[in-house]
This record gives sequence, structure tokens and C-alpha cells, in this order.
Amino acid sequence: MATEVTGINHPLLVDDFLQSRRYQLQLADAAIDDHTLVCLPTGLGKTTVSLLVTARRLHEAGGTALFLAPTKPLVQQHAEFYREAMTIPDDEIVVFTGDVKPDDRAAVFGDARIVIATPQVVENDLVGNRISLREVTHLTFDECHRATGDYAYVYIAERYHADAADPLVTGMSASPGGDTEEIETVCENLGIRNVEVMTEDDADVDEYTHDTDVRWEQVTLPDEVLAIRDALNEVITDRLEKLKQLGVTNTTNPDLSQRDLNEMRGKLKRMMDNDQSDGYKGMSTHAEVMKLRRATELVETQSVESVRRYFERQREAARSSGASKASQRMIADPKVREAMRKAESFDGLHPKFSQARILLAETLGINEGERAILFTESRDTAEALVEFLETSFDVRKFVGQGDKEGSDGMSQKQQQERLQAFKNGEFEVLVSTSVAEEGLDVPEVDLVCFYEPVPTAIRSIQRKGRTGRQAEGQVVVLMAEDTRDEAFFWISRRREKKMEQELSALKSATDDIEASVTGGGQSDLGAFAGGDGTDGGTPTSDGNDEGTTGDAADDDATDAGLTDFAAEAGASDDEGTEGDGAASAAAGDDDESDSAEETATDADEASDGVVATAGVEDGVEVVVDQRELDSSIAKSLSTREGLVTRLETLAVGDYVLSDRVAVERKSAADFVDSMLDADRSLFQQVGELSRAYARPVLIVEGTNLYGQRDIDPNAIRGALASLAVDFGISVLRTEGETDTTELLATIARREQETRDREVSVHGEKTTKTRAEQQEYVVSSIADIGPITARSLLEHFGSVEAVMTAEKTDLLEVDGVGSVTAERIREVVGSEYE
Repeated sequence: MATEVTGINHPLLVDDFLQSRRYQLQLADAAIDDHTLVCLPTGLGKTTVSLLVTARRLHEAGGTALFLAPTKPLVQQHAEFYREAMTIPDDEIVVFTGDVKPDDRAAVFGDARIVIATPQVVENDLVGNRISLREVTHLTFDECHRATGDYAYVYIAERYHADAADPLVTGMSASPGGDTEEIETVCENLGIRNVEVMTEDDADVDEYTHDTDVRWEQVTLPDEVLAIRDALNEVITDRLEKLKQLGVTNTTNPDLSQRDLNEMRGKLKRMMDNDQSDGYKGMSTHAEVMKLRRATELVETQSVESVRRYFERQREAARSSGASKASQRMIADPKVREAMRKAESFDGLHPKFSQARILLAETLGINEGERAILFTESRDTAEALVEFLETSFDVRKFVGQGDKEGSDGMSQKQQQERLQAFKNGEFEVLVSTSVAEEGLDVPEVDLVCFYEPVPTAIRSIQRKGRTGRQAEGQVVVLMAEDTRDEAFFWISRRREKKMEQELSALKSATDDIEASVTGGGQSDLGAFAGGDGTDGGTPTSDGNDEGTTGDAADDDATDAGLTDFAAEAGASDDEGTEGDGAASAAAGDDDESDSAEETATDADEASDGVVATAGVEDGVEVVVDQRELDSSIAKSLSTREGLVTRLETLAVGDYVLSDRVAVERKSAADFVDSMLDADRSLFQQVGELSRAYARPVLIVEGTNLYGQRDIDPNAIRGALASLAVDFGISVLRTEGETDTTELLATIARREQETRDREVSVHGEKTTKTRAEQQEYVVSSIADIGPITARSLLEHFGSVEAVMTAEKTDLLEVDGVGSVTAERIREVVGSEYE
């Protein structure tokens, strides 16, 4: 029997806005005392837990609360919820995304009570010394399972524990990882030492959940579709045979696993590192296999229309300048051309289309349901499904923000309006790509249909979380018989079962995990603790933290904490939103999937020259070019004791270390590429650097400099000699980004501490002379290059004369043969199509 609905009251919360749920209050009570990972099934209000902690923390400790969410739509959604639920003025709850200019963010951060942001902008602001986390008293990581590798969460957590005066971390996820080791990694990376888990088996949670019927339905592919797949598989087999001859694989089976392909790539990379030419050829063949595999996956699991669009994109890519040999070979292969013709002539439907229509008719018609969501990996398929289903249902699409060839994305405003219309019942079917998995407040639905199985347990759990919240719902997985759909399905089931077992085990193993994550890394919080031995927690009489609750006296300890939120009857049923998302699986090289798309957009901030900074009072300063944020160097420098980084859009160089030292950094591959770049060459770049700074430095990063591309090593040595002798550039070699970081820090300290020099940014890119512009125009006519362009201009005297010259006249110029002359005349004289 359900308990009586009561509301939560608190000085910073709107009276009775939040429904009082015992499990949420228990989780908040634990999270207020220590850095805590909150694991709670999708749809049960993790954001509400964080909100309760934020309210208490701001009321008791003051300062600022920072809430991080991986996508712009999630940030906006959480901001709306916080503004509705809290008594804090709306203008003190601010949103930070890449759409907000850096100087605007720097100006308002210090005055805000709550900042809700994407992690990329906060990471950039910290690297650029625009903001300080010192006064942040509560930091929430939504979808915290992302805190692995070089994701921004990891860096921000490190800075927070190091910089904040009184830190408290709350991590939230419905699916924190596939095993205990992954969960421990997340905890270590975020500095979390307390784990709180609630599952649907808990009595307090069970009354708010309902059964979700999960079933899968097989469909049989028609012979025409199988013929397209078989033609592509023949080409894959042929390419695998070539790779087998190189010794990087033992199989030619086109159904090989992604793990096998990754192992192949690793072997080929090692061959390239050892300067074996076969490695480069094999890597190109491997790229072709990956493209072909994507095509077979589309025709098997998506639709013929999606593979038709994919082939068209590949055809356009093969025609473009700088096209890869893999794309050109694939499009030219007779079997691939045959598959393309079959796809273009196919006028039927993938059987999943008709099956999806049947399921919707049963749910919305026979069973009188109100809403349904149909998920698909491919935007092409999503658009084709909308077109197919709209004759029978009121249906709309929901896709990411990025525009893709032949497909317009949806702006943030359009996404919000679309979801609101779905909530209001203005249409009944939402066809969505992966973007709607990311914890968005998608309303309760009667059916979630997977157009294809999802091989990642985290994403599958997220999708199914869209149903079964308020009433019984169902999940249906469509699966094409005898295709990789079946493999993905069983992988997904196995991983989900494993995760369920891990979460159950996690409940009983929290003490062990907590002990493990306090042993080192960021989780060794002794390095961040204050003099009282605590780190944002509440000390007990004996100096120990009381963030976790043992088995003994559980009820007494918990109930005492719950009184911090006085409960009264008559609350709203609106519990707010939760933010559950997942890192998506790779969608292949054609960028069709919308998964993780929103995250990437915030990394590309618009910057106009110098941006606002927090100012440098003490220590050594390093000015970093905005474009260097793709590497780990700037982040690593920003964490060094006594060293401060500042971001600018530098006119010349990548790092400025004093008034006379600026550094251009290039990887070994970049160095060789820039030697051959006719537009903005290596020598033009270092020439500008040497004119702007008295002590210019070029760092060449990485090994195997002489194994890059098919370049004579003596040409590379000649370039190095010219840089040192002709340009006066100090050329330094480093092994990798870590070595480069140490070198930059050493030079900066030597210049500013030992030499007592200050940092001064100067220099600007030089404008091309008229002669250089003329050479550039002619050199691009038929990719003839700068040397031949110079010869042509010297012979004819002007660009116009070169353009109007006949073939016989062109042949009189040194370096111009019959082929080059014909190419020039073809480009200049042909009609534009």
C-alpha cells in the first residue's frame, strides 16, 4: 500500500514542491556528510537527491553550488527544475554552455549561487584561470559514469579537491559501470569515498516502480536485402585476405568482431612505428574494411535507404580533393558498385518498418495507449521512419543539434519545444536517435521500441528507463534474423544481467569499495583534507567522518538526518527531473549517430582575441593558445603548484613563456605535413614566430620523425637545419605530451623566476604579399604546387595570362609537361557543374 504523499519544506525550497520520498531523503542524508556516489534506477529522481544536498549545503555552508551535466539540453532542463524548486532568485541560478562567451562566464561566476554547466566550458575556464572553485561548496557530477580517461569530469574533480576551501562531491548515475573495477575507477577519479545504492528491490523504491515487459521480436530479411549484404561481404573477405597476407589476422570471415578489428589495427600501427611500408598499406585496407562493415551493418539492421545515403556520402568523399585511398578503392570496386545499384533499385521496405507500425498500432490503438518512443541509432533511419509512420500516426522526430549532409539538426530551442509538445500530448510517437537517452526529461510512455539492439548495457538501461515509471510499460527490441542484431542483443542481455548483479553486489560491498577508493589517486583525500581531518564532511566526536551508515542502528541514524527536511502533507506530485545518460557506442566513420553529439559542441567555443581571465597574482604564468586545448598539456600545466595558465587566441605560436620566448608545438606527423603545406607552411609559421619573439622555440613531439609519410629523411634534416641556421629557431625534441609539459614548465620558470622576465604576448600573422597571393591562386588550379606556379607566373607575367594560355604555350614553361598542361586547361576551360 502506497504511503501518504507529503511535501518537503526547507528555507531554500519552494514549500511542498517536492514529493517526500524516504529513499531520496536517505540518500541526501548520506551525501551531505561525504563525497558520495548515488546509484539509483532511472526515473526515480537522482536530481532531486542532489537538489536536497545543494539546498542544505548552501544554507549551512554558503558559497556556490556547481552542477555539471554532459549535454546542453540536460543543462537547460536541470536549470529549469532548480529555478522551479528553489526560492533562490532565477538570475542567481546561471547556465554555462559554449553558447555563453568566456568573458561573460568569468563575470557572473563569482556572483552566482548555483552554476549549471557542461563540463567542457568549466574545464576551459579553469585552464584559462577565468574562474575559481575555491568557494564552491557542492559539486554534482551528473552521469558520473563518464568520469574515465580524459573526460573533463576527471580534470575538474582534481582541481576541485585541490582548490576548494570546503569541498563536497555528489556523483549520480543509474548505471555507474559494468563491474566493480569500473565503479572504483569512477570513484577514484571523482574523489568519492562513500557509495550509496538503491535498487528496485528496495522496499522504499519498489512502490514507485512498475513492471516493464521486455520482449524481442525477430524479423526475416528479404532476399533483395541479403543480396546487397552478400555483395559487400565478398569485398570484405577479399580485403581481409590481403590483411591476412600481412600477418595481422588469421581470419577472412566478414563477421569478425570489433575486438578482432582493433587488434588488427594495433598490429598495423606497430608496423608503421617500425617504419614498415606494409603497415601503411595495411592501415588503408583496414580503413576500407571498417567502411564496408558499416555499410553491411546499415543494410542488415537499419534500412536500405540508410545504406543508400551512406554510399552517396562515400561517393562524394571519394570525389573530393584529398580523398582517402580507402574511399576511392571502395567506391571503384565492382562488387561495391553492384551493391550500390541494388540499393538504388530496391523499392521495398526493411521488415522492421512494418513491424514497428504493427507494434504502435497495438499499443496506441488496441490497448489505448497515449505515447510511444521509437529509438534508432541512425538519423537516416529516423527520418525514413517518420516519413513512413506519419501516414498512420501523429509522429515527430527528435535528433541532435548538428547539421549533417542532407539532414538538418534541431536547435536546443526546437528540442525543448518538441519534448514539451510530446509531454502535452500534441503528438503520440517520438522517433529519436540516441540524444534522447541522455537523461532528458522524456515523459512516461506506454512503449519503448528499440529499432535495433544496443550492445552497451548502460545505454540499454537508459532507454528502458523511459517506461515503467508511473504505470506498467513494455520494451520491444526488433532484431533482424541471422545478423549482427542477434549478437548485439545477447551482448546487451549479458551485460545488463551482469550490471544488475554488480549493483546488487555493490550494496553489500560498499565498505570494500570505499576502503579501496581511499587508498590512492584522487580518492586519497588526505592530500585535500583540512586540519580537522575532514574534507567537506561533518566530523564526529572522534574525528571520523560519518558519511556512511552501518548496519547497526540504521533506522535511528537515518531518521535523525531526515528531520533536516520537515515534511508536510499536500505536496505536488512533481518530483522534478533526473539526469541519466550514457556514453554511446561508436557509430562508424560516417557520423550518422547523434550519440554524444551535444557534448562535443561545447568544446568549440568562439573566442575573439584575448579573453577575460581571473588575473595572476603570484607564480609563473604560461599563456596557452585556445587551439591547444585538444592536448593534455594545458590541463597538466594548470595543476602545477606555483604555475598559472591563461588562455588566449594567439596570433603566432602555441605557448608564450616570457616576453621573448614563444613556442610552436608540432607532433612529428604535423611537422612533416607542414613542410608540404603550400598554403601555410612550416617556414611561414616559424618566420612569423621569429619576427615576433627574440627567442623562438619549436618543439617537435613524438618519435619516428623520419618515418612519417614517404619523405626522404634528408629532406627532413634539411628542414631542421634551415630552421636552426636560417631562421634562428631553437628546435627541441620531446617524447610526448608529458615530456613537452615538463619542458614548457622548466623554460617558463627559468625565464620568469631565474631571469626575472615577464610574460608579454605580441606578434601578428603577416598578410600575404601580392606575389604570394598570385602564387597561391595559380598553385591551386590543378594542385600543381608553388614551384611550378612561380615558373608559370614568371613566364606569363600575370595570373590572367596563365589562365588564358593555350596548351602549346604552357608546355614552354620549365616543369610543365603534357599532363600538367592538360589539367590546367581542363580546370580553367571546363564549364562549372
